[in-house]
Amino acid sequence: MKALLIIFLSLLVLLLAGLWVGPGSYPHLWELENRKVLQEQSNAEKKEQIRKIQAELDDVTSGKDALEERARSELGMIKEGETFFEVVLQPEPKKSSKPIDHLSKKKAAGPTTTADHLDVIKDPQKTPSTIEAETTDD
Repeated sequence: MKALLIIFLSLLVLLLAGLWVGPGSYPHLWELENRKVLQEQSNAEKKEQIRKIQAELDDVTSGKDALEERARSELGMIKEGETFFEVVLQPEPKKSSKPIDHLSKKKAAGPTTTADHLDVIKDPQKTPSTIEAETTDD
């Protein structure tokens, strides 16, 4: 009786192992479902591209407006009797760029401290020009 029980248990373990390992197992099934979802998304994107191309093709074959627009924009064509004006903008002349030395004015005015800058915060009536005037008077 013990031997029969061991045989049935080992057979049960082998059958359950088949559900978790190899082709046809649950992990393999989950992977296939994920691939199916990705493929459906890819198919939806492709269908949208096809729909856009088909709409453009229908527009080109049915009306001359789209054809005219494309000829004008892409090929630079004009109708008979039209005048084409091309506006060419000339680049602005380059200005000689001299580096601006912001520190030279401060050095000439004298050393500034953080206390000078704090006066502006303490007294909102003072403007930067009045502070510079005060520092140059010293």
